[in-house]
Parts: sequence; structure tokens; C-alpha cells
Amino acid sequence: MSTSAAKLKLPSGPSRHVYDVIVLGSQVGGALAAALLAKRNHRVLLVEHDGMGPGYEHDGFVLPYAPFVAPPLKAMPAVEEALAELGLSTAIGRALRPHAPELQLVLPRNRVDLLGDAARRRAELTREFGEAGEGIQGALSGSAAQHEATNAFFKEGPQLPPDGFFEGWKLKGQIKDHPALEAPPRLAGEDPALSLVRGLLPFLVHLEKPSAPLAQTRALSQVLTAPSTYPGGMDALRDVLTRRLTELGGDVLGRDNPAGFIVEELAFDGSKFSGVKLVRSDTLYRASCLVTATDSGALRRLVTDKKHNRGLLEHLDQANIKSLLFSVNWVVPEAALPRGMGELVLVDTQDAELGPLLVQQHPARTSATPGSKDVEGVRVVCAGAFVPATARDEGEDHLKVLATRIDEHLDRLMPFTKQHRALRSVPYLDAGGVRGSRLMPHPLYSFETEAFLGVTGLKQRTPAKNVILAGREVLPGLGLEGELLAGMRAAKLVQDMLKKKDPLKG
Repeated sequence: MSTSAAKLKLPSGPSRHVYDVIVLGSQVGGALAAALLAKRNHRVLLVEHDGMGPGYEHDGFVLPYAPFVAPPLKAMPAVEEALAELGLSTAIGRALRPHAPELQLVLPRNRVDLLGDAARRRAELTREFGEAGEGIQGALSGSAAQHEATNAFFKEGPQLPPDGFFEGWKLKGQIKDHPALEAPPRLAGEDPALSLVRGLLPFLVHLEKPSAPLAQTRALSQVLTAPSTYPGGMDALRDVLTRRLTELGGDVLGRDNPAGFIVEELAFDGSKFSGVKLVRSDTLYRASCLVTATDSGALRRLVTDKKHNRGLLEHLDQANIKSLLFSVNWVVPEAALPRGMGELVLVDTQDAELGPLLVQQHPARTSATPGSKDVEGVRVVCAGAFVPATARDEGEDHLKVLATRIDEHLDRLMPFTKQHRALRSVPYLDAGGVRGSRLMPHPLYSFETEAFLGVTGLKQRTPAKNVILAGREVLPGLGLEGELLAGMRAAKLVQDMLKKKDPLKG
């Protein structure tokens, strides 16, 4: 059985060796920062380094690394404005498509569709849960609207997380002006259906066991308005931003670049970043500042001068990975799926260790090339659950056991489907040619830092004054929106640092 990493072709390579800013990493916040900076007249180089690509190839199929659920774009108004600046809001907004039905819940004795239409959803809940259905409907409706009360705060562009005393003081004043930020979750109660819906939260954010109201409510509320899918997942969304970067004159070192795209080390002049050096290359790409959109552990390994960058390393060490999303893919004929099975299913596994299982259907593909056609009549069923981060250290046999446990739940969800299965694949075992550090499509973190509003992680400014963070560890409690907000703010911090005129302001 052979596997290989899926390839994605980008139309650009480096045109120079000196830039205003280098963006390092494949997370979506970095791609947004790079595109915004290019739009604002900066010379930008994006080095993907840890790019996983839009899926991995296994026995002729291109498969997802994990389920990916996104909110509709209108639920993230500040992000929508940034995408509008790039001329992408309409295209991305149209591409985000609600699942059908929006979300399906599977409990030991119940199966219910959470439909977008309120009247139909009420009827469905009443049919399945009787008198309790009305209470479940009220909690779901209240939760789906909860993010709207905090939109005004985020449209103000708060300095979140604050990087110093004065920023913190200003932020606390802003928070007082928006009491909805501390509003308790509407999705409360011990009803099994509501408990299961709350189990969707870890799939949307990057915090281990969020406890603050905003972290418990905003990302979940956004998604509950219309749980959506983006064709190709998070990596395809990042690819749209990367292509826009190249159209704006930025350069990309990606998977198809003949000079490579894997960074060997970061170069510093004392404690000041000066450039990046690629593996098996003598070229040093220089820049006035660095924006990082990769996990702190991967970044730490690139800092070879430990003596002069102790402060930066200590900054990065404040992030700890606690859990990771572990998934299994089944490739099956569409006709073999149970009638009425939704495109997005949340399963109560009754397994205290494994927790809820998120199951997402995808069209089957045999090529990662943009514009490639889906395989008619064949579906990929991707199922994921969170396991301790230590699972990878326990060896391949342990990972096989975890995969088998997920198989068993899929077999119960889709009886008689297994016998028709064309392929079963586990990304952590079968994504050949992909470095281990890249097989973390969705980790959950804890932090040794103050969590403002319960959603912040690492500060964006670092002890290396010209190194700025724009990854998922900055606003982990806000999920996809947090990654994009981190990229937007990183772009602003770079502009402030370089004091270069923004052509949009005349």
C-alpha cells in the first residue's frame, strides 16, 4: 500500500531575496496577514514550511485530515471586512455552504436533525423528545443568537490579547462597555441533547476545556446559525488567500517550489530576526520582520541561537498541547450509506475517554488539482474524536487501537456499510510523506498566560521585537475567527513597525 502527500500548485516563486516581511507557516491567519500586507504595498514572502496541503493521497483517493466545520461569513463581521478589502468576501461567502441537514444528533435512543428552519426544527425536536423538545429549541435558538451581542466589540478591533500594561488597561475599559462578553451560555442544562451539542465546541476552538463565557459561547453560537463546509476544508480556504497574495505581487515558497519550502533555521542579529534559511540551500531570505503562523513547538525548533533568544523561547514555551483531533476516513459507495444520514453528524459515543464523535461526509476525489471533479456515487466519511496529545508517543499499535474504536462507532452509526467499504485510512498512520509535526490539523492547548475574556493565549508581540505571532495559539478560544483576527492584527502590527504608507488611505 503506497501513500504520498497531496500536491497543490501555486503560480509563484520568490522574485527577490530581501523583503519587508516574511510570513512563516501554513496556518490561515498567516495567509490572511500576508495578503493584507501585500495589498497595503509591502513586499511579502510567504514560506509555507509546515503546509499539509488540501488532503493526503492514499490508494488513489485524496482524503481529509479531519472534519472541519466553519461558521457563515456573516457571523464574523470583522473578518468579512478584511476579506472585502482583498476582494474575496463574496467568493468565500458563496463557497461556504451549510450542511444538509445543518447538524444531525445521534444519541443512544434518539436521532434528530437540527434544521435551519425554526418551525421544522421545533417539530423535529417535539417529535423526538416530546415536551422537552420545546426547551431544547429555546436553548438552541438563544445560543445561535448569542454571538450577535458581542459583534460590536470585535468590530472595534480590540487589542486582544494585549501586549502590555497600557493595552491591557484600555482593553479592560472596552470590556466594561460590552457586558454581553460575560453573558452566561444559553446552551445550559443537563438534557442529553444539549450536552451533546456542547460537545461540538472542541471541534471549533483550540482551547482545552474552555471555562469562560465568551470561550464557551461565541464560536459555538456562530456555527449553530448555519454549520457550514468549505470545499477542501481549511487548507483550501488558506489557498484562496495565498493565491490572492500572488496576484497582489507577493511571493510564495510552497510545495512545488524547486528551491524547497522547508526552513532549516531562523537567522538573528543578536535577538533581532534577520532572515530564514531553507534546508539544503545557501540562500538567506532577509526581511525587516517575521510573522509566524506555525505552532510554537515547530517555531522553537528553528531557533538555533538559544543563548540570544532565551526570551523568545520562554514566550513560546507558555503553550502546551493537551489533546489532538484523531480521525478515520472511510471511502464508501453513496448507495451504501444509511438513508437519512446527514452530512454532519455529532455522535454521543457513551465513551468517557473518546467523547463525542464528529462525522462529516465529503465528495470523493482522486486528485488534489484545483478544479478536479468529484468521483460520482462515492463518498468519504471522515470521523474524528479528541485523544490525549501523548497518544502519538505511545506508538503505532496504540494509534491502531484508537482507530479501531472509531471504526466500531462508525459501524454502529452506519450498519451494513462496512462490507461495501472501498478504503479505510487513518491520517496519523497513512499520510505518507507528511512530517509528523504537520499531522495536527486541530490541537487543543493550555497556556501559562493570563487569558483575557478566557479566549487568549500567546501575546502577538514577542521578546524578539520584530517577530510577531499570527497562529492559532493567539486567540485559541475563538476558533477560525480567532485565527483570522490574529492575522488581521499581525498585519497592522507590521505596518506600525515598518511605518510604511498605506496606499488605501491616500
